[in-house]
Amino acid sequence: MKNPFDWQSQLAATAYSSFPEAQRKPMIGITGNYGELTCKLAEGYYKSVVRAGGVPVIIPPLSDTDAIINTLEHLDGLILSGGADYDPRYADEEPCPQLGTINEERDLPELFITQLAYNRQLPILGICRGIQTLAMALGGHVRQDISDIWAHNHSQEEDRNVATHSVIVEKDSLLFHIYAQAQQSSILHSPFSILHVNSFHHQAVDETGPRFRVIAKSDDGIIEAMESTEYKSILGVQWHPECLDDGLPLFQWLVGEANQYRAACDTHRRVLTLDSHCDTPMFFPQHVNFGSRDPKILVDLHKMAEGHQDATIMVAYLPQPTDHPTAYADNIFDQIESIVAQHSQYIGIAHTPADLWRNKHLGKKSIMLGIENGHALDGKIKNLLHFAERGIVYMTLCHNGDNDICDSARGSQTHGGLSAFGREVVREMNRLGIMVDLSHAAESSFYDALELSETPIVCSHSSCRALCDHPRNLTDDQMRALAQKGGVMQVTLYNGFLVKDGEATIEDAMRHLEHAIDVMGIDHVGLGTDFDGDGGIRGLASSSELLNFTRQLLARGYSEADIQKLWGGNFLRVMNDVQTKH
Repeated sequence: MKNPFDWQSQLAATAYSSFPEAQRKPMIGITGNYGELTCKLAEGYYKSVVRAGGVPVIIPPLSDTDAIINTLEHLDGLILSGGADYDPRYADEEPCPQLGTINEERDLPELFITQLAYNRQLPILGICRGIQTLAMALGGHVRQDISDIWAHNHSQEEDRNVATHSVIVEKDSLLFHIYAQAQQSSILHSPFSILHVNSFHHQAVDETGPRFRVIAKSDDGIIEAMESTEYKSILGVQWHPECLDDGLPLFQWLVGEANQYRAACDTHRRVLTLDSHCDTPMFFPQHVNFGSRDPKILVDLHKMAEGHQDATIMVAYLPQPTDHPTAYADNIFDQIESIVAQHSQYIGIAHTPADLWRNKHLGKKSIMLGIENGHALDGKIKNLLHFAERGIVYMTLCHNGDNDICDSARGSQTHGGLSAFGREVVREMNRLGIMVDLSHAAESSFYDALELSETPIVCSHSSCRALCDHPRNLTDDQMRALAQKGGVMQVTLYNGFLVKDGEATIEDAMRHLEHAIDVMGIDHVGLGTDFDGDGGIRGLASSSELLNFTRQLLARGYSEADIQKLWGGNFLRVMNDVQTKH
């Protein structure tokens, strides 16, 4: 008979019987409750995580941001657990007479951890107080007491495993999909999509804010569940699924999302992620702080770290006309170099693909330099050598108007393509090892440069005209011609280049990306966000959300080799060709 107290034999038969000692499972952090000078947690939370295939980790209620951030670095998902009410002063309100017991020890730590986890794209499940945490932290509003508006008692005293009322679930919602996928037909009844739940609260979310939408209500109108409107893995429910026999699908959803999150993070550790176009220097006159999480800009050190982004090509954009354009561009490069010098422990200037990989191995982010609008040359071919010595990797020949180099996609066909000076510029760029960028160029300029250039050309931030008829986008014929000459098109996140009407989202960006792959092949496509140049869409709104691009690629079945190509590998292949042939 096996001795239950022979723990060494039990260990030998489990962890030590084969290698590795344990299967890798996603780490799910659960915020701990506070009371009687202890951090405690009801068993339903951590047992549900284990049943769903995750590893539970209890997070104590500490507002120390070092402790929170270091914890988040090891987590793959987060559960915001239930408990006492929020102190309404965190919402700039005074307590109403009906306010219940608050747990001030938890409030600030959980507001901190929610915002920081949100920034990092961690999957989050908010339960009871947890849905209220999501609202409090992320732009919604919590009503202090709902007893004057409810038709049913939402603060009951039955056992928590008893379903005390029903909620109506939106059929186009994540919640409906979770239960439909779990085939919980006894729980989710058509045609009304009724879910039977327990309920122990008298605070409730009454405004979700723009980051969420309501997906379930009780029949007296109380919000019972909400989900992200930003393509994030965030879900909040007002009831306690950890206490219900049929609550497991919610934990299985979280563990599944956590697995995908970890897969994306692991991919980013191995591949080099390069955004081929950002316009952050346009905000330098507003005195931005690249070392802070500056709300004025979409690219800074914090956001790059949150989105696991390694590098960006930061351009000197020149409006037209600009007085003393060469000096104007130089001033922008001086400011970029000053920013890098201030934060040299964390970021460096890169001039070659090898520099990018070196910085990545050193744990540093990278900035490459580019010029957007050949107006920076001030009509003097010698200035190309000057900018080559400054280390630019590409120059976009024009912007939204014809210049002395070529016609623009939004210009007046001044030259009928490249000018004589423009032809000289392309030849000199080839000689100096500077990539020719034809984003913004007219079709005539595009084909002239494609025929003339002895090295492949790029379009650093363009999308597909077949999906969005805009002159800035490339036709399928242009895309095929570009690929045949070894070039690359970088899909951009500018709303008006993705959809003609309405709001573009990450789904539209993926449609353009996959259309480009279908037309050009996987070796000729990438991503150029145009962040801080009006680029940024729902789901890919800043550098902090670029991990979502990788999650989309993984979900679509792309291999890691192909993900590296799309995340800058193709662009760097062209850069290497151009730099080694001059």
